[in-house]
Amino acid sequence: MIIIGAGLGGLSAALRLAGAGRTVTVLEQAHGPGGRAGQAQQDGFTFDTGPTVLTMPQLIADALACVGEEIGDWLDLIPVEPAYRATFADGSALDVHTDVAQMAEAIRAFSGGADAAGYLRMVEFLRKLYDAERHDFIDRNIDSPLGLVTPSLAKLAAMGAFRRMDSKIASFLSDERVRRVFTFQALYAGVSPQQALAIYAVIAYLDTVGGVSFPRGGMHEVPLAMAGAAAKHGVDFRYGQRAEAIEIANGRAVAVRTASGERFAADAVIVNGDAPGAMRDLLPPDLVPARRLRRLQYSPSCVVLHVGSSGAMPDPAHHTISFGGAWTRTFTELIDRGELMSDPSLLITNPTHSDPALAPPGEHSYFVLFPAPNLEKAPLDWSVIGPRYRDEMIAVLDARGYGAIGQGSRSELLVTPGDWAAQGMAAGTPFAAAHTFAQTGPFRLSTAPTPIENLAFCGSHIQPGVGVPMVLLSGRLAAERLIGAVD
Repeated sequence: MIIIGAGLGGLSAALRLAGAGRTVTVLEQAHGPGGRAGQAQQDGFTFDTGPTVLTMPQLIADALACVGEEIGDWLDLIPVEPAYRATFADGSALDVHTDVAQMAEAIRAFSGGADAAGYLRMVEFLRKLYDAERHDFIDRNIDSPLGLVTPSLAKLAAMGAFRRMDSKIASFLSDERVRRVFTFQALYAGVSPQQALAIYAVIAYLDTVGGVSFPRGGMHEVPLAMAGAAAKHGVDFRYGQRAEAIEIANGRAVAVRTASGERFAADAVIVNGDAPGAMRDLLPPDLVPARRLRRLQYSPSCVVLHVGSSGAMPDPAHHTISFGGAWTRTFTELIDRGELMSDPSLLITNPTHSDPALAPPGEHSYFVLFPAPNLEKAPLDWSVIGPRYRDEMIAVLDARGYGAIGQGSRSELLVTPGDWAAQGMAAGTPFAAAHTFAQTGPFRLSTAPTPIENLAFCGSHIQPGVGVPMVLLSGRLAAERLIGAVD
């Protein structure tokens, strides 16, 4: 079996297939595993260039267990506490604890007893929401809207899961600042809290209740561990091999050809890549769902400034969300108008807070993320505006009390939507297709988006969706689909 791409989805699939006794070859165009979960070494600093928030590590453990490996033998996971620190335009701040009793007390001190009681009711709602969604809507292949017709559907409807996220969370929490902490995650799904369905509040459950971890050595340690375990159990990794075409004969995928001229015969193929581009590049034109791809709506993108600095944040946390005064307007600018934020909300990740070895002694590494419109919504020339926007980002940090980051800067790496596009990401966004209703569940690209029964796809454009946990699941679902197809 051939897997194209050694990203998290492809690695998840490889471990499951290897555990099932399959002979697996992974073709990866880069010189190591990781895909979007990459890493850069610069001037003695280590920068994770992909996701920075790790939730549901049990999915990594599940993948490793397929080949009899224990996660603790491959990764040293550090609990992140608080999961986030949220700061607001009025100068207030709220630490987000995953211990429910501790968080309730923090909310009581922040916004009063009514919100603390509402938070406890909300947690119970989120738990029930996760339980109802997990098996029937997240953790299985869904090929038809009829696949949604389960007892869980009625349960979700009765819970109010198909109301708008913002109004549902407002039924528990009256303070608008606290509501932001449990609704900003809608941006991960590419929609505003005012438009997102309440079913997406499950994302808030995964990090604000389920917990956040950080692998010692950085997030890139996750794909390194998964690839290491897969190789130990016989998976053959071919790095520096860019797939050029999938050969189809008699309605089946029979081989993968690479840019180097090699041909890898296959009894089944999984593609782990940015699906719109991968489909167009690898498949015969008659198999590309061109009309569907043209109609895709994409999530907003982001600009990331990696900074290696001698400057320390005041009262540091691993993850800090700095909210601007604007809220609804921010989503309108990013999603509807395709404009840069006029009053930014942003994420600062300080990985050296948990692992000082990621920077030279006494120094710090920072990951500063500003959401931005994708290139389809706003085809900006980031090669021109990128340097200017970097200066704006530093100015915002200065104004918010984080001036030490820029003032102590010794090493920087700026990544813009233009750079994401150059890496092959559709619309210049690392967050893939938005989770609009028409791109969710059975309406999202499935793991089998073509009639070729032994060809599957995984990744963030594919069911169940965006984010590290969902991509790991997509790899598992792709593998399970193909094991059946091959048998």
